[in-house]
Amino acid sequence: MSEQMTAGQFHAADGVGDWRVLYHVVSACFRTGSFAEGVALVGEIGRLVADADRPPRVDLRHDGVTVTLTRRDVALARRISAAAAKLGIPADPAAVQLFSIAIDALVGTDVLPFWRALLGYHQLGDDFLYDPAGRGPVFEIQAMDVARPQRNRIHIDLAVPHDQAEARVAAALAAGGRLVTDAYAPKWWVLADAEGNEACIATWQGRE
Repeated sequence: MSEQMTAGQFHAADGVGDWRVLYHVVSACFRTGSFAEGVALVGEIGRLVADADRPPRVDLRHDGVTVTLTRRDVALARRISAAAAKLGIPADPAAVQLFSIAIDALVGTDVLPFWRALLGYHQLGDDFLYDPAGRGPVFEIQAMDVARPQRNRIHIDLAVPHDQAEARVAAALAAGGRLVTDAYAPKWWVLADAEGNEACIATWQGRE
């Protein structure tokens, strides 16, 4: 399938119920009963993508395997799910998430080189940094029109499955947070902790 497929088109396809779009990637978590089961699943995935030009990112832990596709490839998602099902390994769609760190700046080009050098990251465009090893969160620069000294200048953007977002918002509010605004929901909700430090919970919805 073309990487130009929208998130909505991906989720409307048959056979991808294990998967969730998170910003520009698609992820699935498969819950294993042992590390050995995870190794077996990773082996099957390796065989499926042996000739792929853009193989998935795979995170193997003792209790599960998280697979991330860097394009919305329905056919590959189906094959990986089928391999997991054959091994008797269930998916846990609620377990995937992706977070980025957003930095507010009046002049992004003045601050981006510092963060790129500090983190050893690579740059994409004029406002985006990413870990070349694919392990750390992405950094993004968000432009400010005027300085806002009473607001935190660095915040977390957390992408969650679209069908888990409201529950995550509710959990954060129940844990002592407050809702700053839901004017952009379901694209994102802005929350804050007890001292006003902000974070956003985001989904793919509203971005197409």
